[in-house]
Amino acid sequence: MSTTWFLSAPGNPTKQDTVAKLKEHIASKNADYAEVFTFTIPELKVGTLDTLVALSDELAKADQVVEAVVLKVADSLRALLNNDLDQWKANVMVGDKRIETYLKSFQWNSMKYRVDKTPKELLDMITQEVNSIDALMKNKSQAYSQVKSALQAIQRKTTGNLAVKTLSDVVKKEYFVLDSEYLVTLLVAVPKAAIKDWIDEYETLTQMIVPRSTQKIAEDDEYALFTVTLFQRVTEEFANKARERKYIVRDFKWDPEQLSLEKKQLADLTASEREQWSTLMRLSKTNFGELYGCWMHVKTLRTFVESILRYGLPPNFQAMVVVAKPKHEKRVRDAFNKHYAYLDGSRKGGEAADEAIDENLQLLLGEKDYCPVVLFPINLITA
Repeated sequence: MSTTWFLSAPGNPTKQDTVAKLKEHIASKNADYAEVFTFTIPELKVGTLDTLVALSDELAKADQVVEAVVLKVADSLRALLNNDLDQWKANVMVGDKRIETYLKSFQWNSMKYRVDKTPKELLDMITQEVNSIDALMKNKSQAYSQVKSALQAIQRKTTGNLAVKTLSDVVKKEYFVLDSEYLVTLLVAVPKAAIKDWIDEYETLTQMIVPRSTQKIAEDDEYALFTVTLFQRVTEEFANKARERKYIVRDFKWDPEQLSLEKKQLADLTASEREQWSTLMRLSKTNFGELYGCWMHVKTLRTFVESILRYGLPPNFQAMVVVAKPKHEKRVRDAFNKHYAYLDGSRKGGEAADEAIDENLQLLLGEKDYCPVVLFPINLITA
C-alpha cells in the first residue's frame, strides 16, 4: 500500500515550476518512486499572524479529533461486514471514489465551504458537521447494538444442549398431561451415559410417579430429553432427587400463547436487526465519505495556515499530493529533505554536512520526522 502526503512548498520562481522541479527530482533521484499531483488551495482570508498561530493549534487538535471519528466509522463498517477485508475495502469510499483516487484528484469544495469565510469560520463549519455526523452515528449504532444484543440473547437460548436450550421447537402438546388437577408432566434432561439408569430408576425416585410414563422425545450429543408424569405434590421432591443423580428437570410449562409470543418476538427482532443493519451500513458508508472529505479539508486548512507561518506573506506556495510507491517511503522522504534543503538556513556545508544534520535532528526529534517543507501524512485507512 502506498504512503501519501499533503506537501506545500514555496512557489519559486512560479508555482508550476515548484511542481515540475519536485517531479523531476523524484524521477531523477529515485527512479519514479512517487507520483506528484497538484491541488489548488483557494485564496482564503489570511487575517493576522496572531490569529493564524492560534488557529494552527486548533487545527492540529481538530485534525486528531476528526481522524478519530473517521477511524471509528471505518471500524464500525468493518464490524458490520464481519471483518471481511475485501468487502470492507470495497465500501470504504469517498463518494464513488476509492480513497487513493479521491486524494489524487482532491479539490477544495467551494460550494460547501465558501471562501468568503475566514479559516476559523471554515474550521467551525467543518467541526460542526463532523460533530453532527458523529452524534447521528452514535445514536444509530447504539440502537442497532441494543436490537442485536436482544436478538443474540434469544438466539443463545436456541443453542446449546438440551439441558439449557429453549424447548419451544422440541416439544409438542401431546407429550403433556394437561388440565389435570393432580398430575403434571415434567421434562428431564438425562446425560446420555445415564439413559439406562434413568429408565431403570425414574419410577422409584419418589412416590406418586405414574408407571411407564417416561418417553424420550429428543436427543443431542450430550443429553436425551425425557418426559415423566407424576403427582404435582411431589414435584419439588422429585426435582431434588433427580438433581442428586445429575438429571436436570427443565423449568418448562406447556403454554401455547407464550410459545407463540416467543416465536413472534424472535421473528420481530430478526426483522428489526436486518433493517437496522441495512440502515447503519448505508449510513456508515455514506458518512465515512463525508467525514473523510471533512478531514481532508481540515488538512488543507492546516496546509494553508502552516505554509503562511513557514513561508511568510504574501501567500506564495504550491500544494501537492505526493503518493510514494509501496516500500519506498523513506527514499521519497529523503528526496524531500535534499530537494528542499535550501529552506533550512542551517544547511550550508554540502551533502555530507546535510546528512550529518539529518542524523542530529533525528536524535533531537526522536521519532518525529523532520522535513524542511510543510508536510502532512495522509491516513489511507485501508493501508
